[in-house]
Amino acid sequence: MHPVPPPASHLLPIVLDLADLPILLVGRSVQAVKRLAMLEAAGALHVRVFSDRVAPDLLDVAEGRLMHRLPTEAEIAAARLLLIGDLSPAEAAPLVAAARRHRVLVNAEDQLPHCDFHTPAIVRRGDLLLTVSTAGAAPALAARVKGWLEQQFRPHWADRLARAGALRQRLRAAAATPRAVIGAVNDLADDEAWEPIATAPRAGAAVPSRALSEPCLIHAF
Repeated sequence: MHPVPPPASHLLPIVLDLADLPILLVGRSVQAVKRLAMLEAAGALHVRVFSDRVAPDLLDVAEGRLMHRLPTEAEIAAARLLLIGDLSPAEAAPLVAAARRHRVLVNAEDQLPHCDFHTPAIVRRGDLLLTVSTAGAAPALAARVKGWLEQQFRPHWADRLARAGALRQRLRAAAATPRAVIGAVNDLADDEAWEPIATAPRAGAAVPSRALSEPCLIHAF
């Protein structure tokens, strides 16, 4: 039996670039629909949907990439991620076992022993990504914190981040020092009193230059 997932203090949050990852989604209705929307919002381009008893709501959004059956072990082995919804623990168990035999990361919604990873509550504002996780312990609480974040970081934060990113790129192209880049981005936020961070401490000016390198997304496992 796979061990119960560790406490949240032992989990590592990462950001995955899903554009090139083969992903399998297994489900029948509401949970699969929600997972598919989450994957699409994250830029996943290679999602195959499997359902042995597809409901109309899933059929509407998955048509064209839907297989009316469960995936084979070979199909699971060729994937990088397997997400499962709407199945009972007994139904999910063989799929989870196949994924783990082939070291494919798997998540079965609301089934902690069948989860190698957790999907957090997500707030997107352009390239600004805010997440909340309780490691599956209290999803309702994560949803409540997400709601608070949505109120604090309104949609206009997408434009704010875009302008801060453009400023950073201009300064880097002009060979500005790391200290100058950090200071300029802080000044932009301070000059416009960006809430809710207007009273937050400024990012440290003593950050080493490697902290200003291009972000690295995880492309594979």
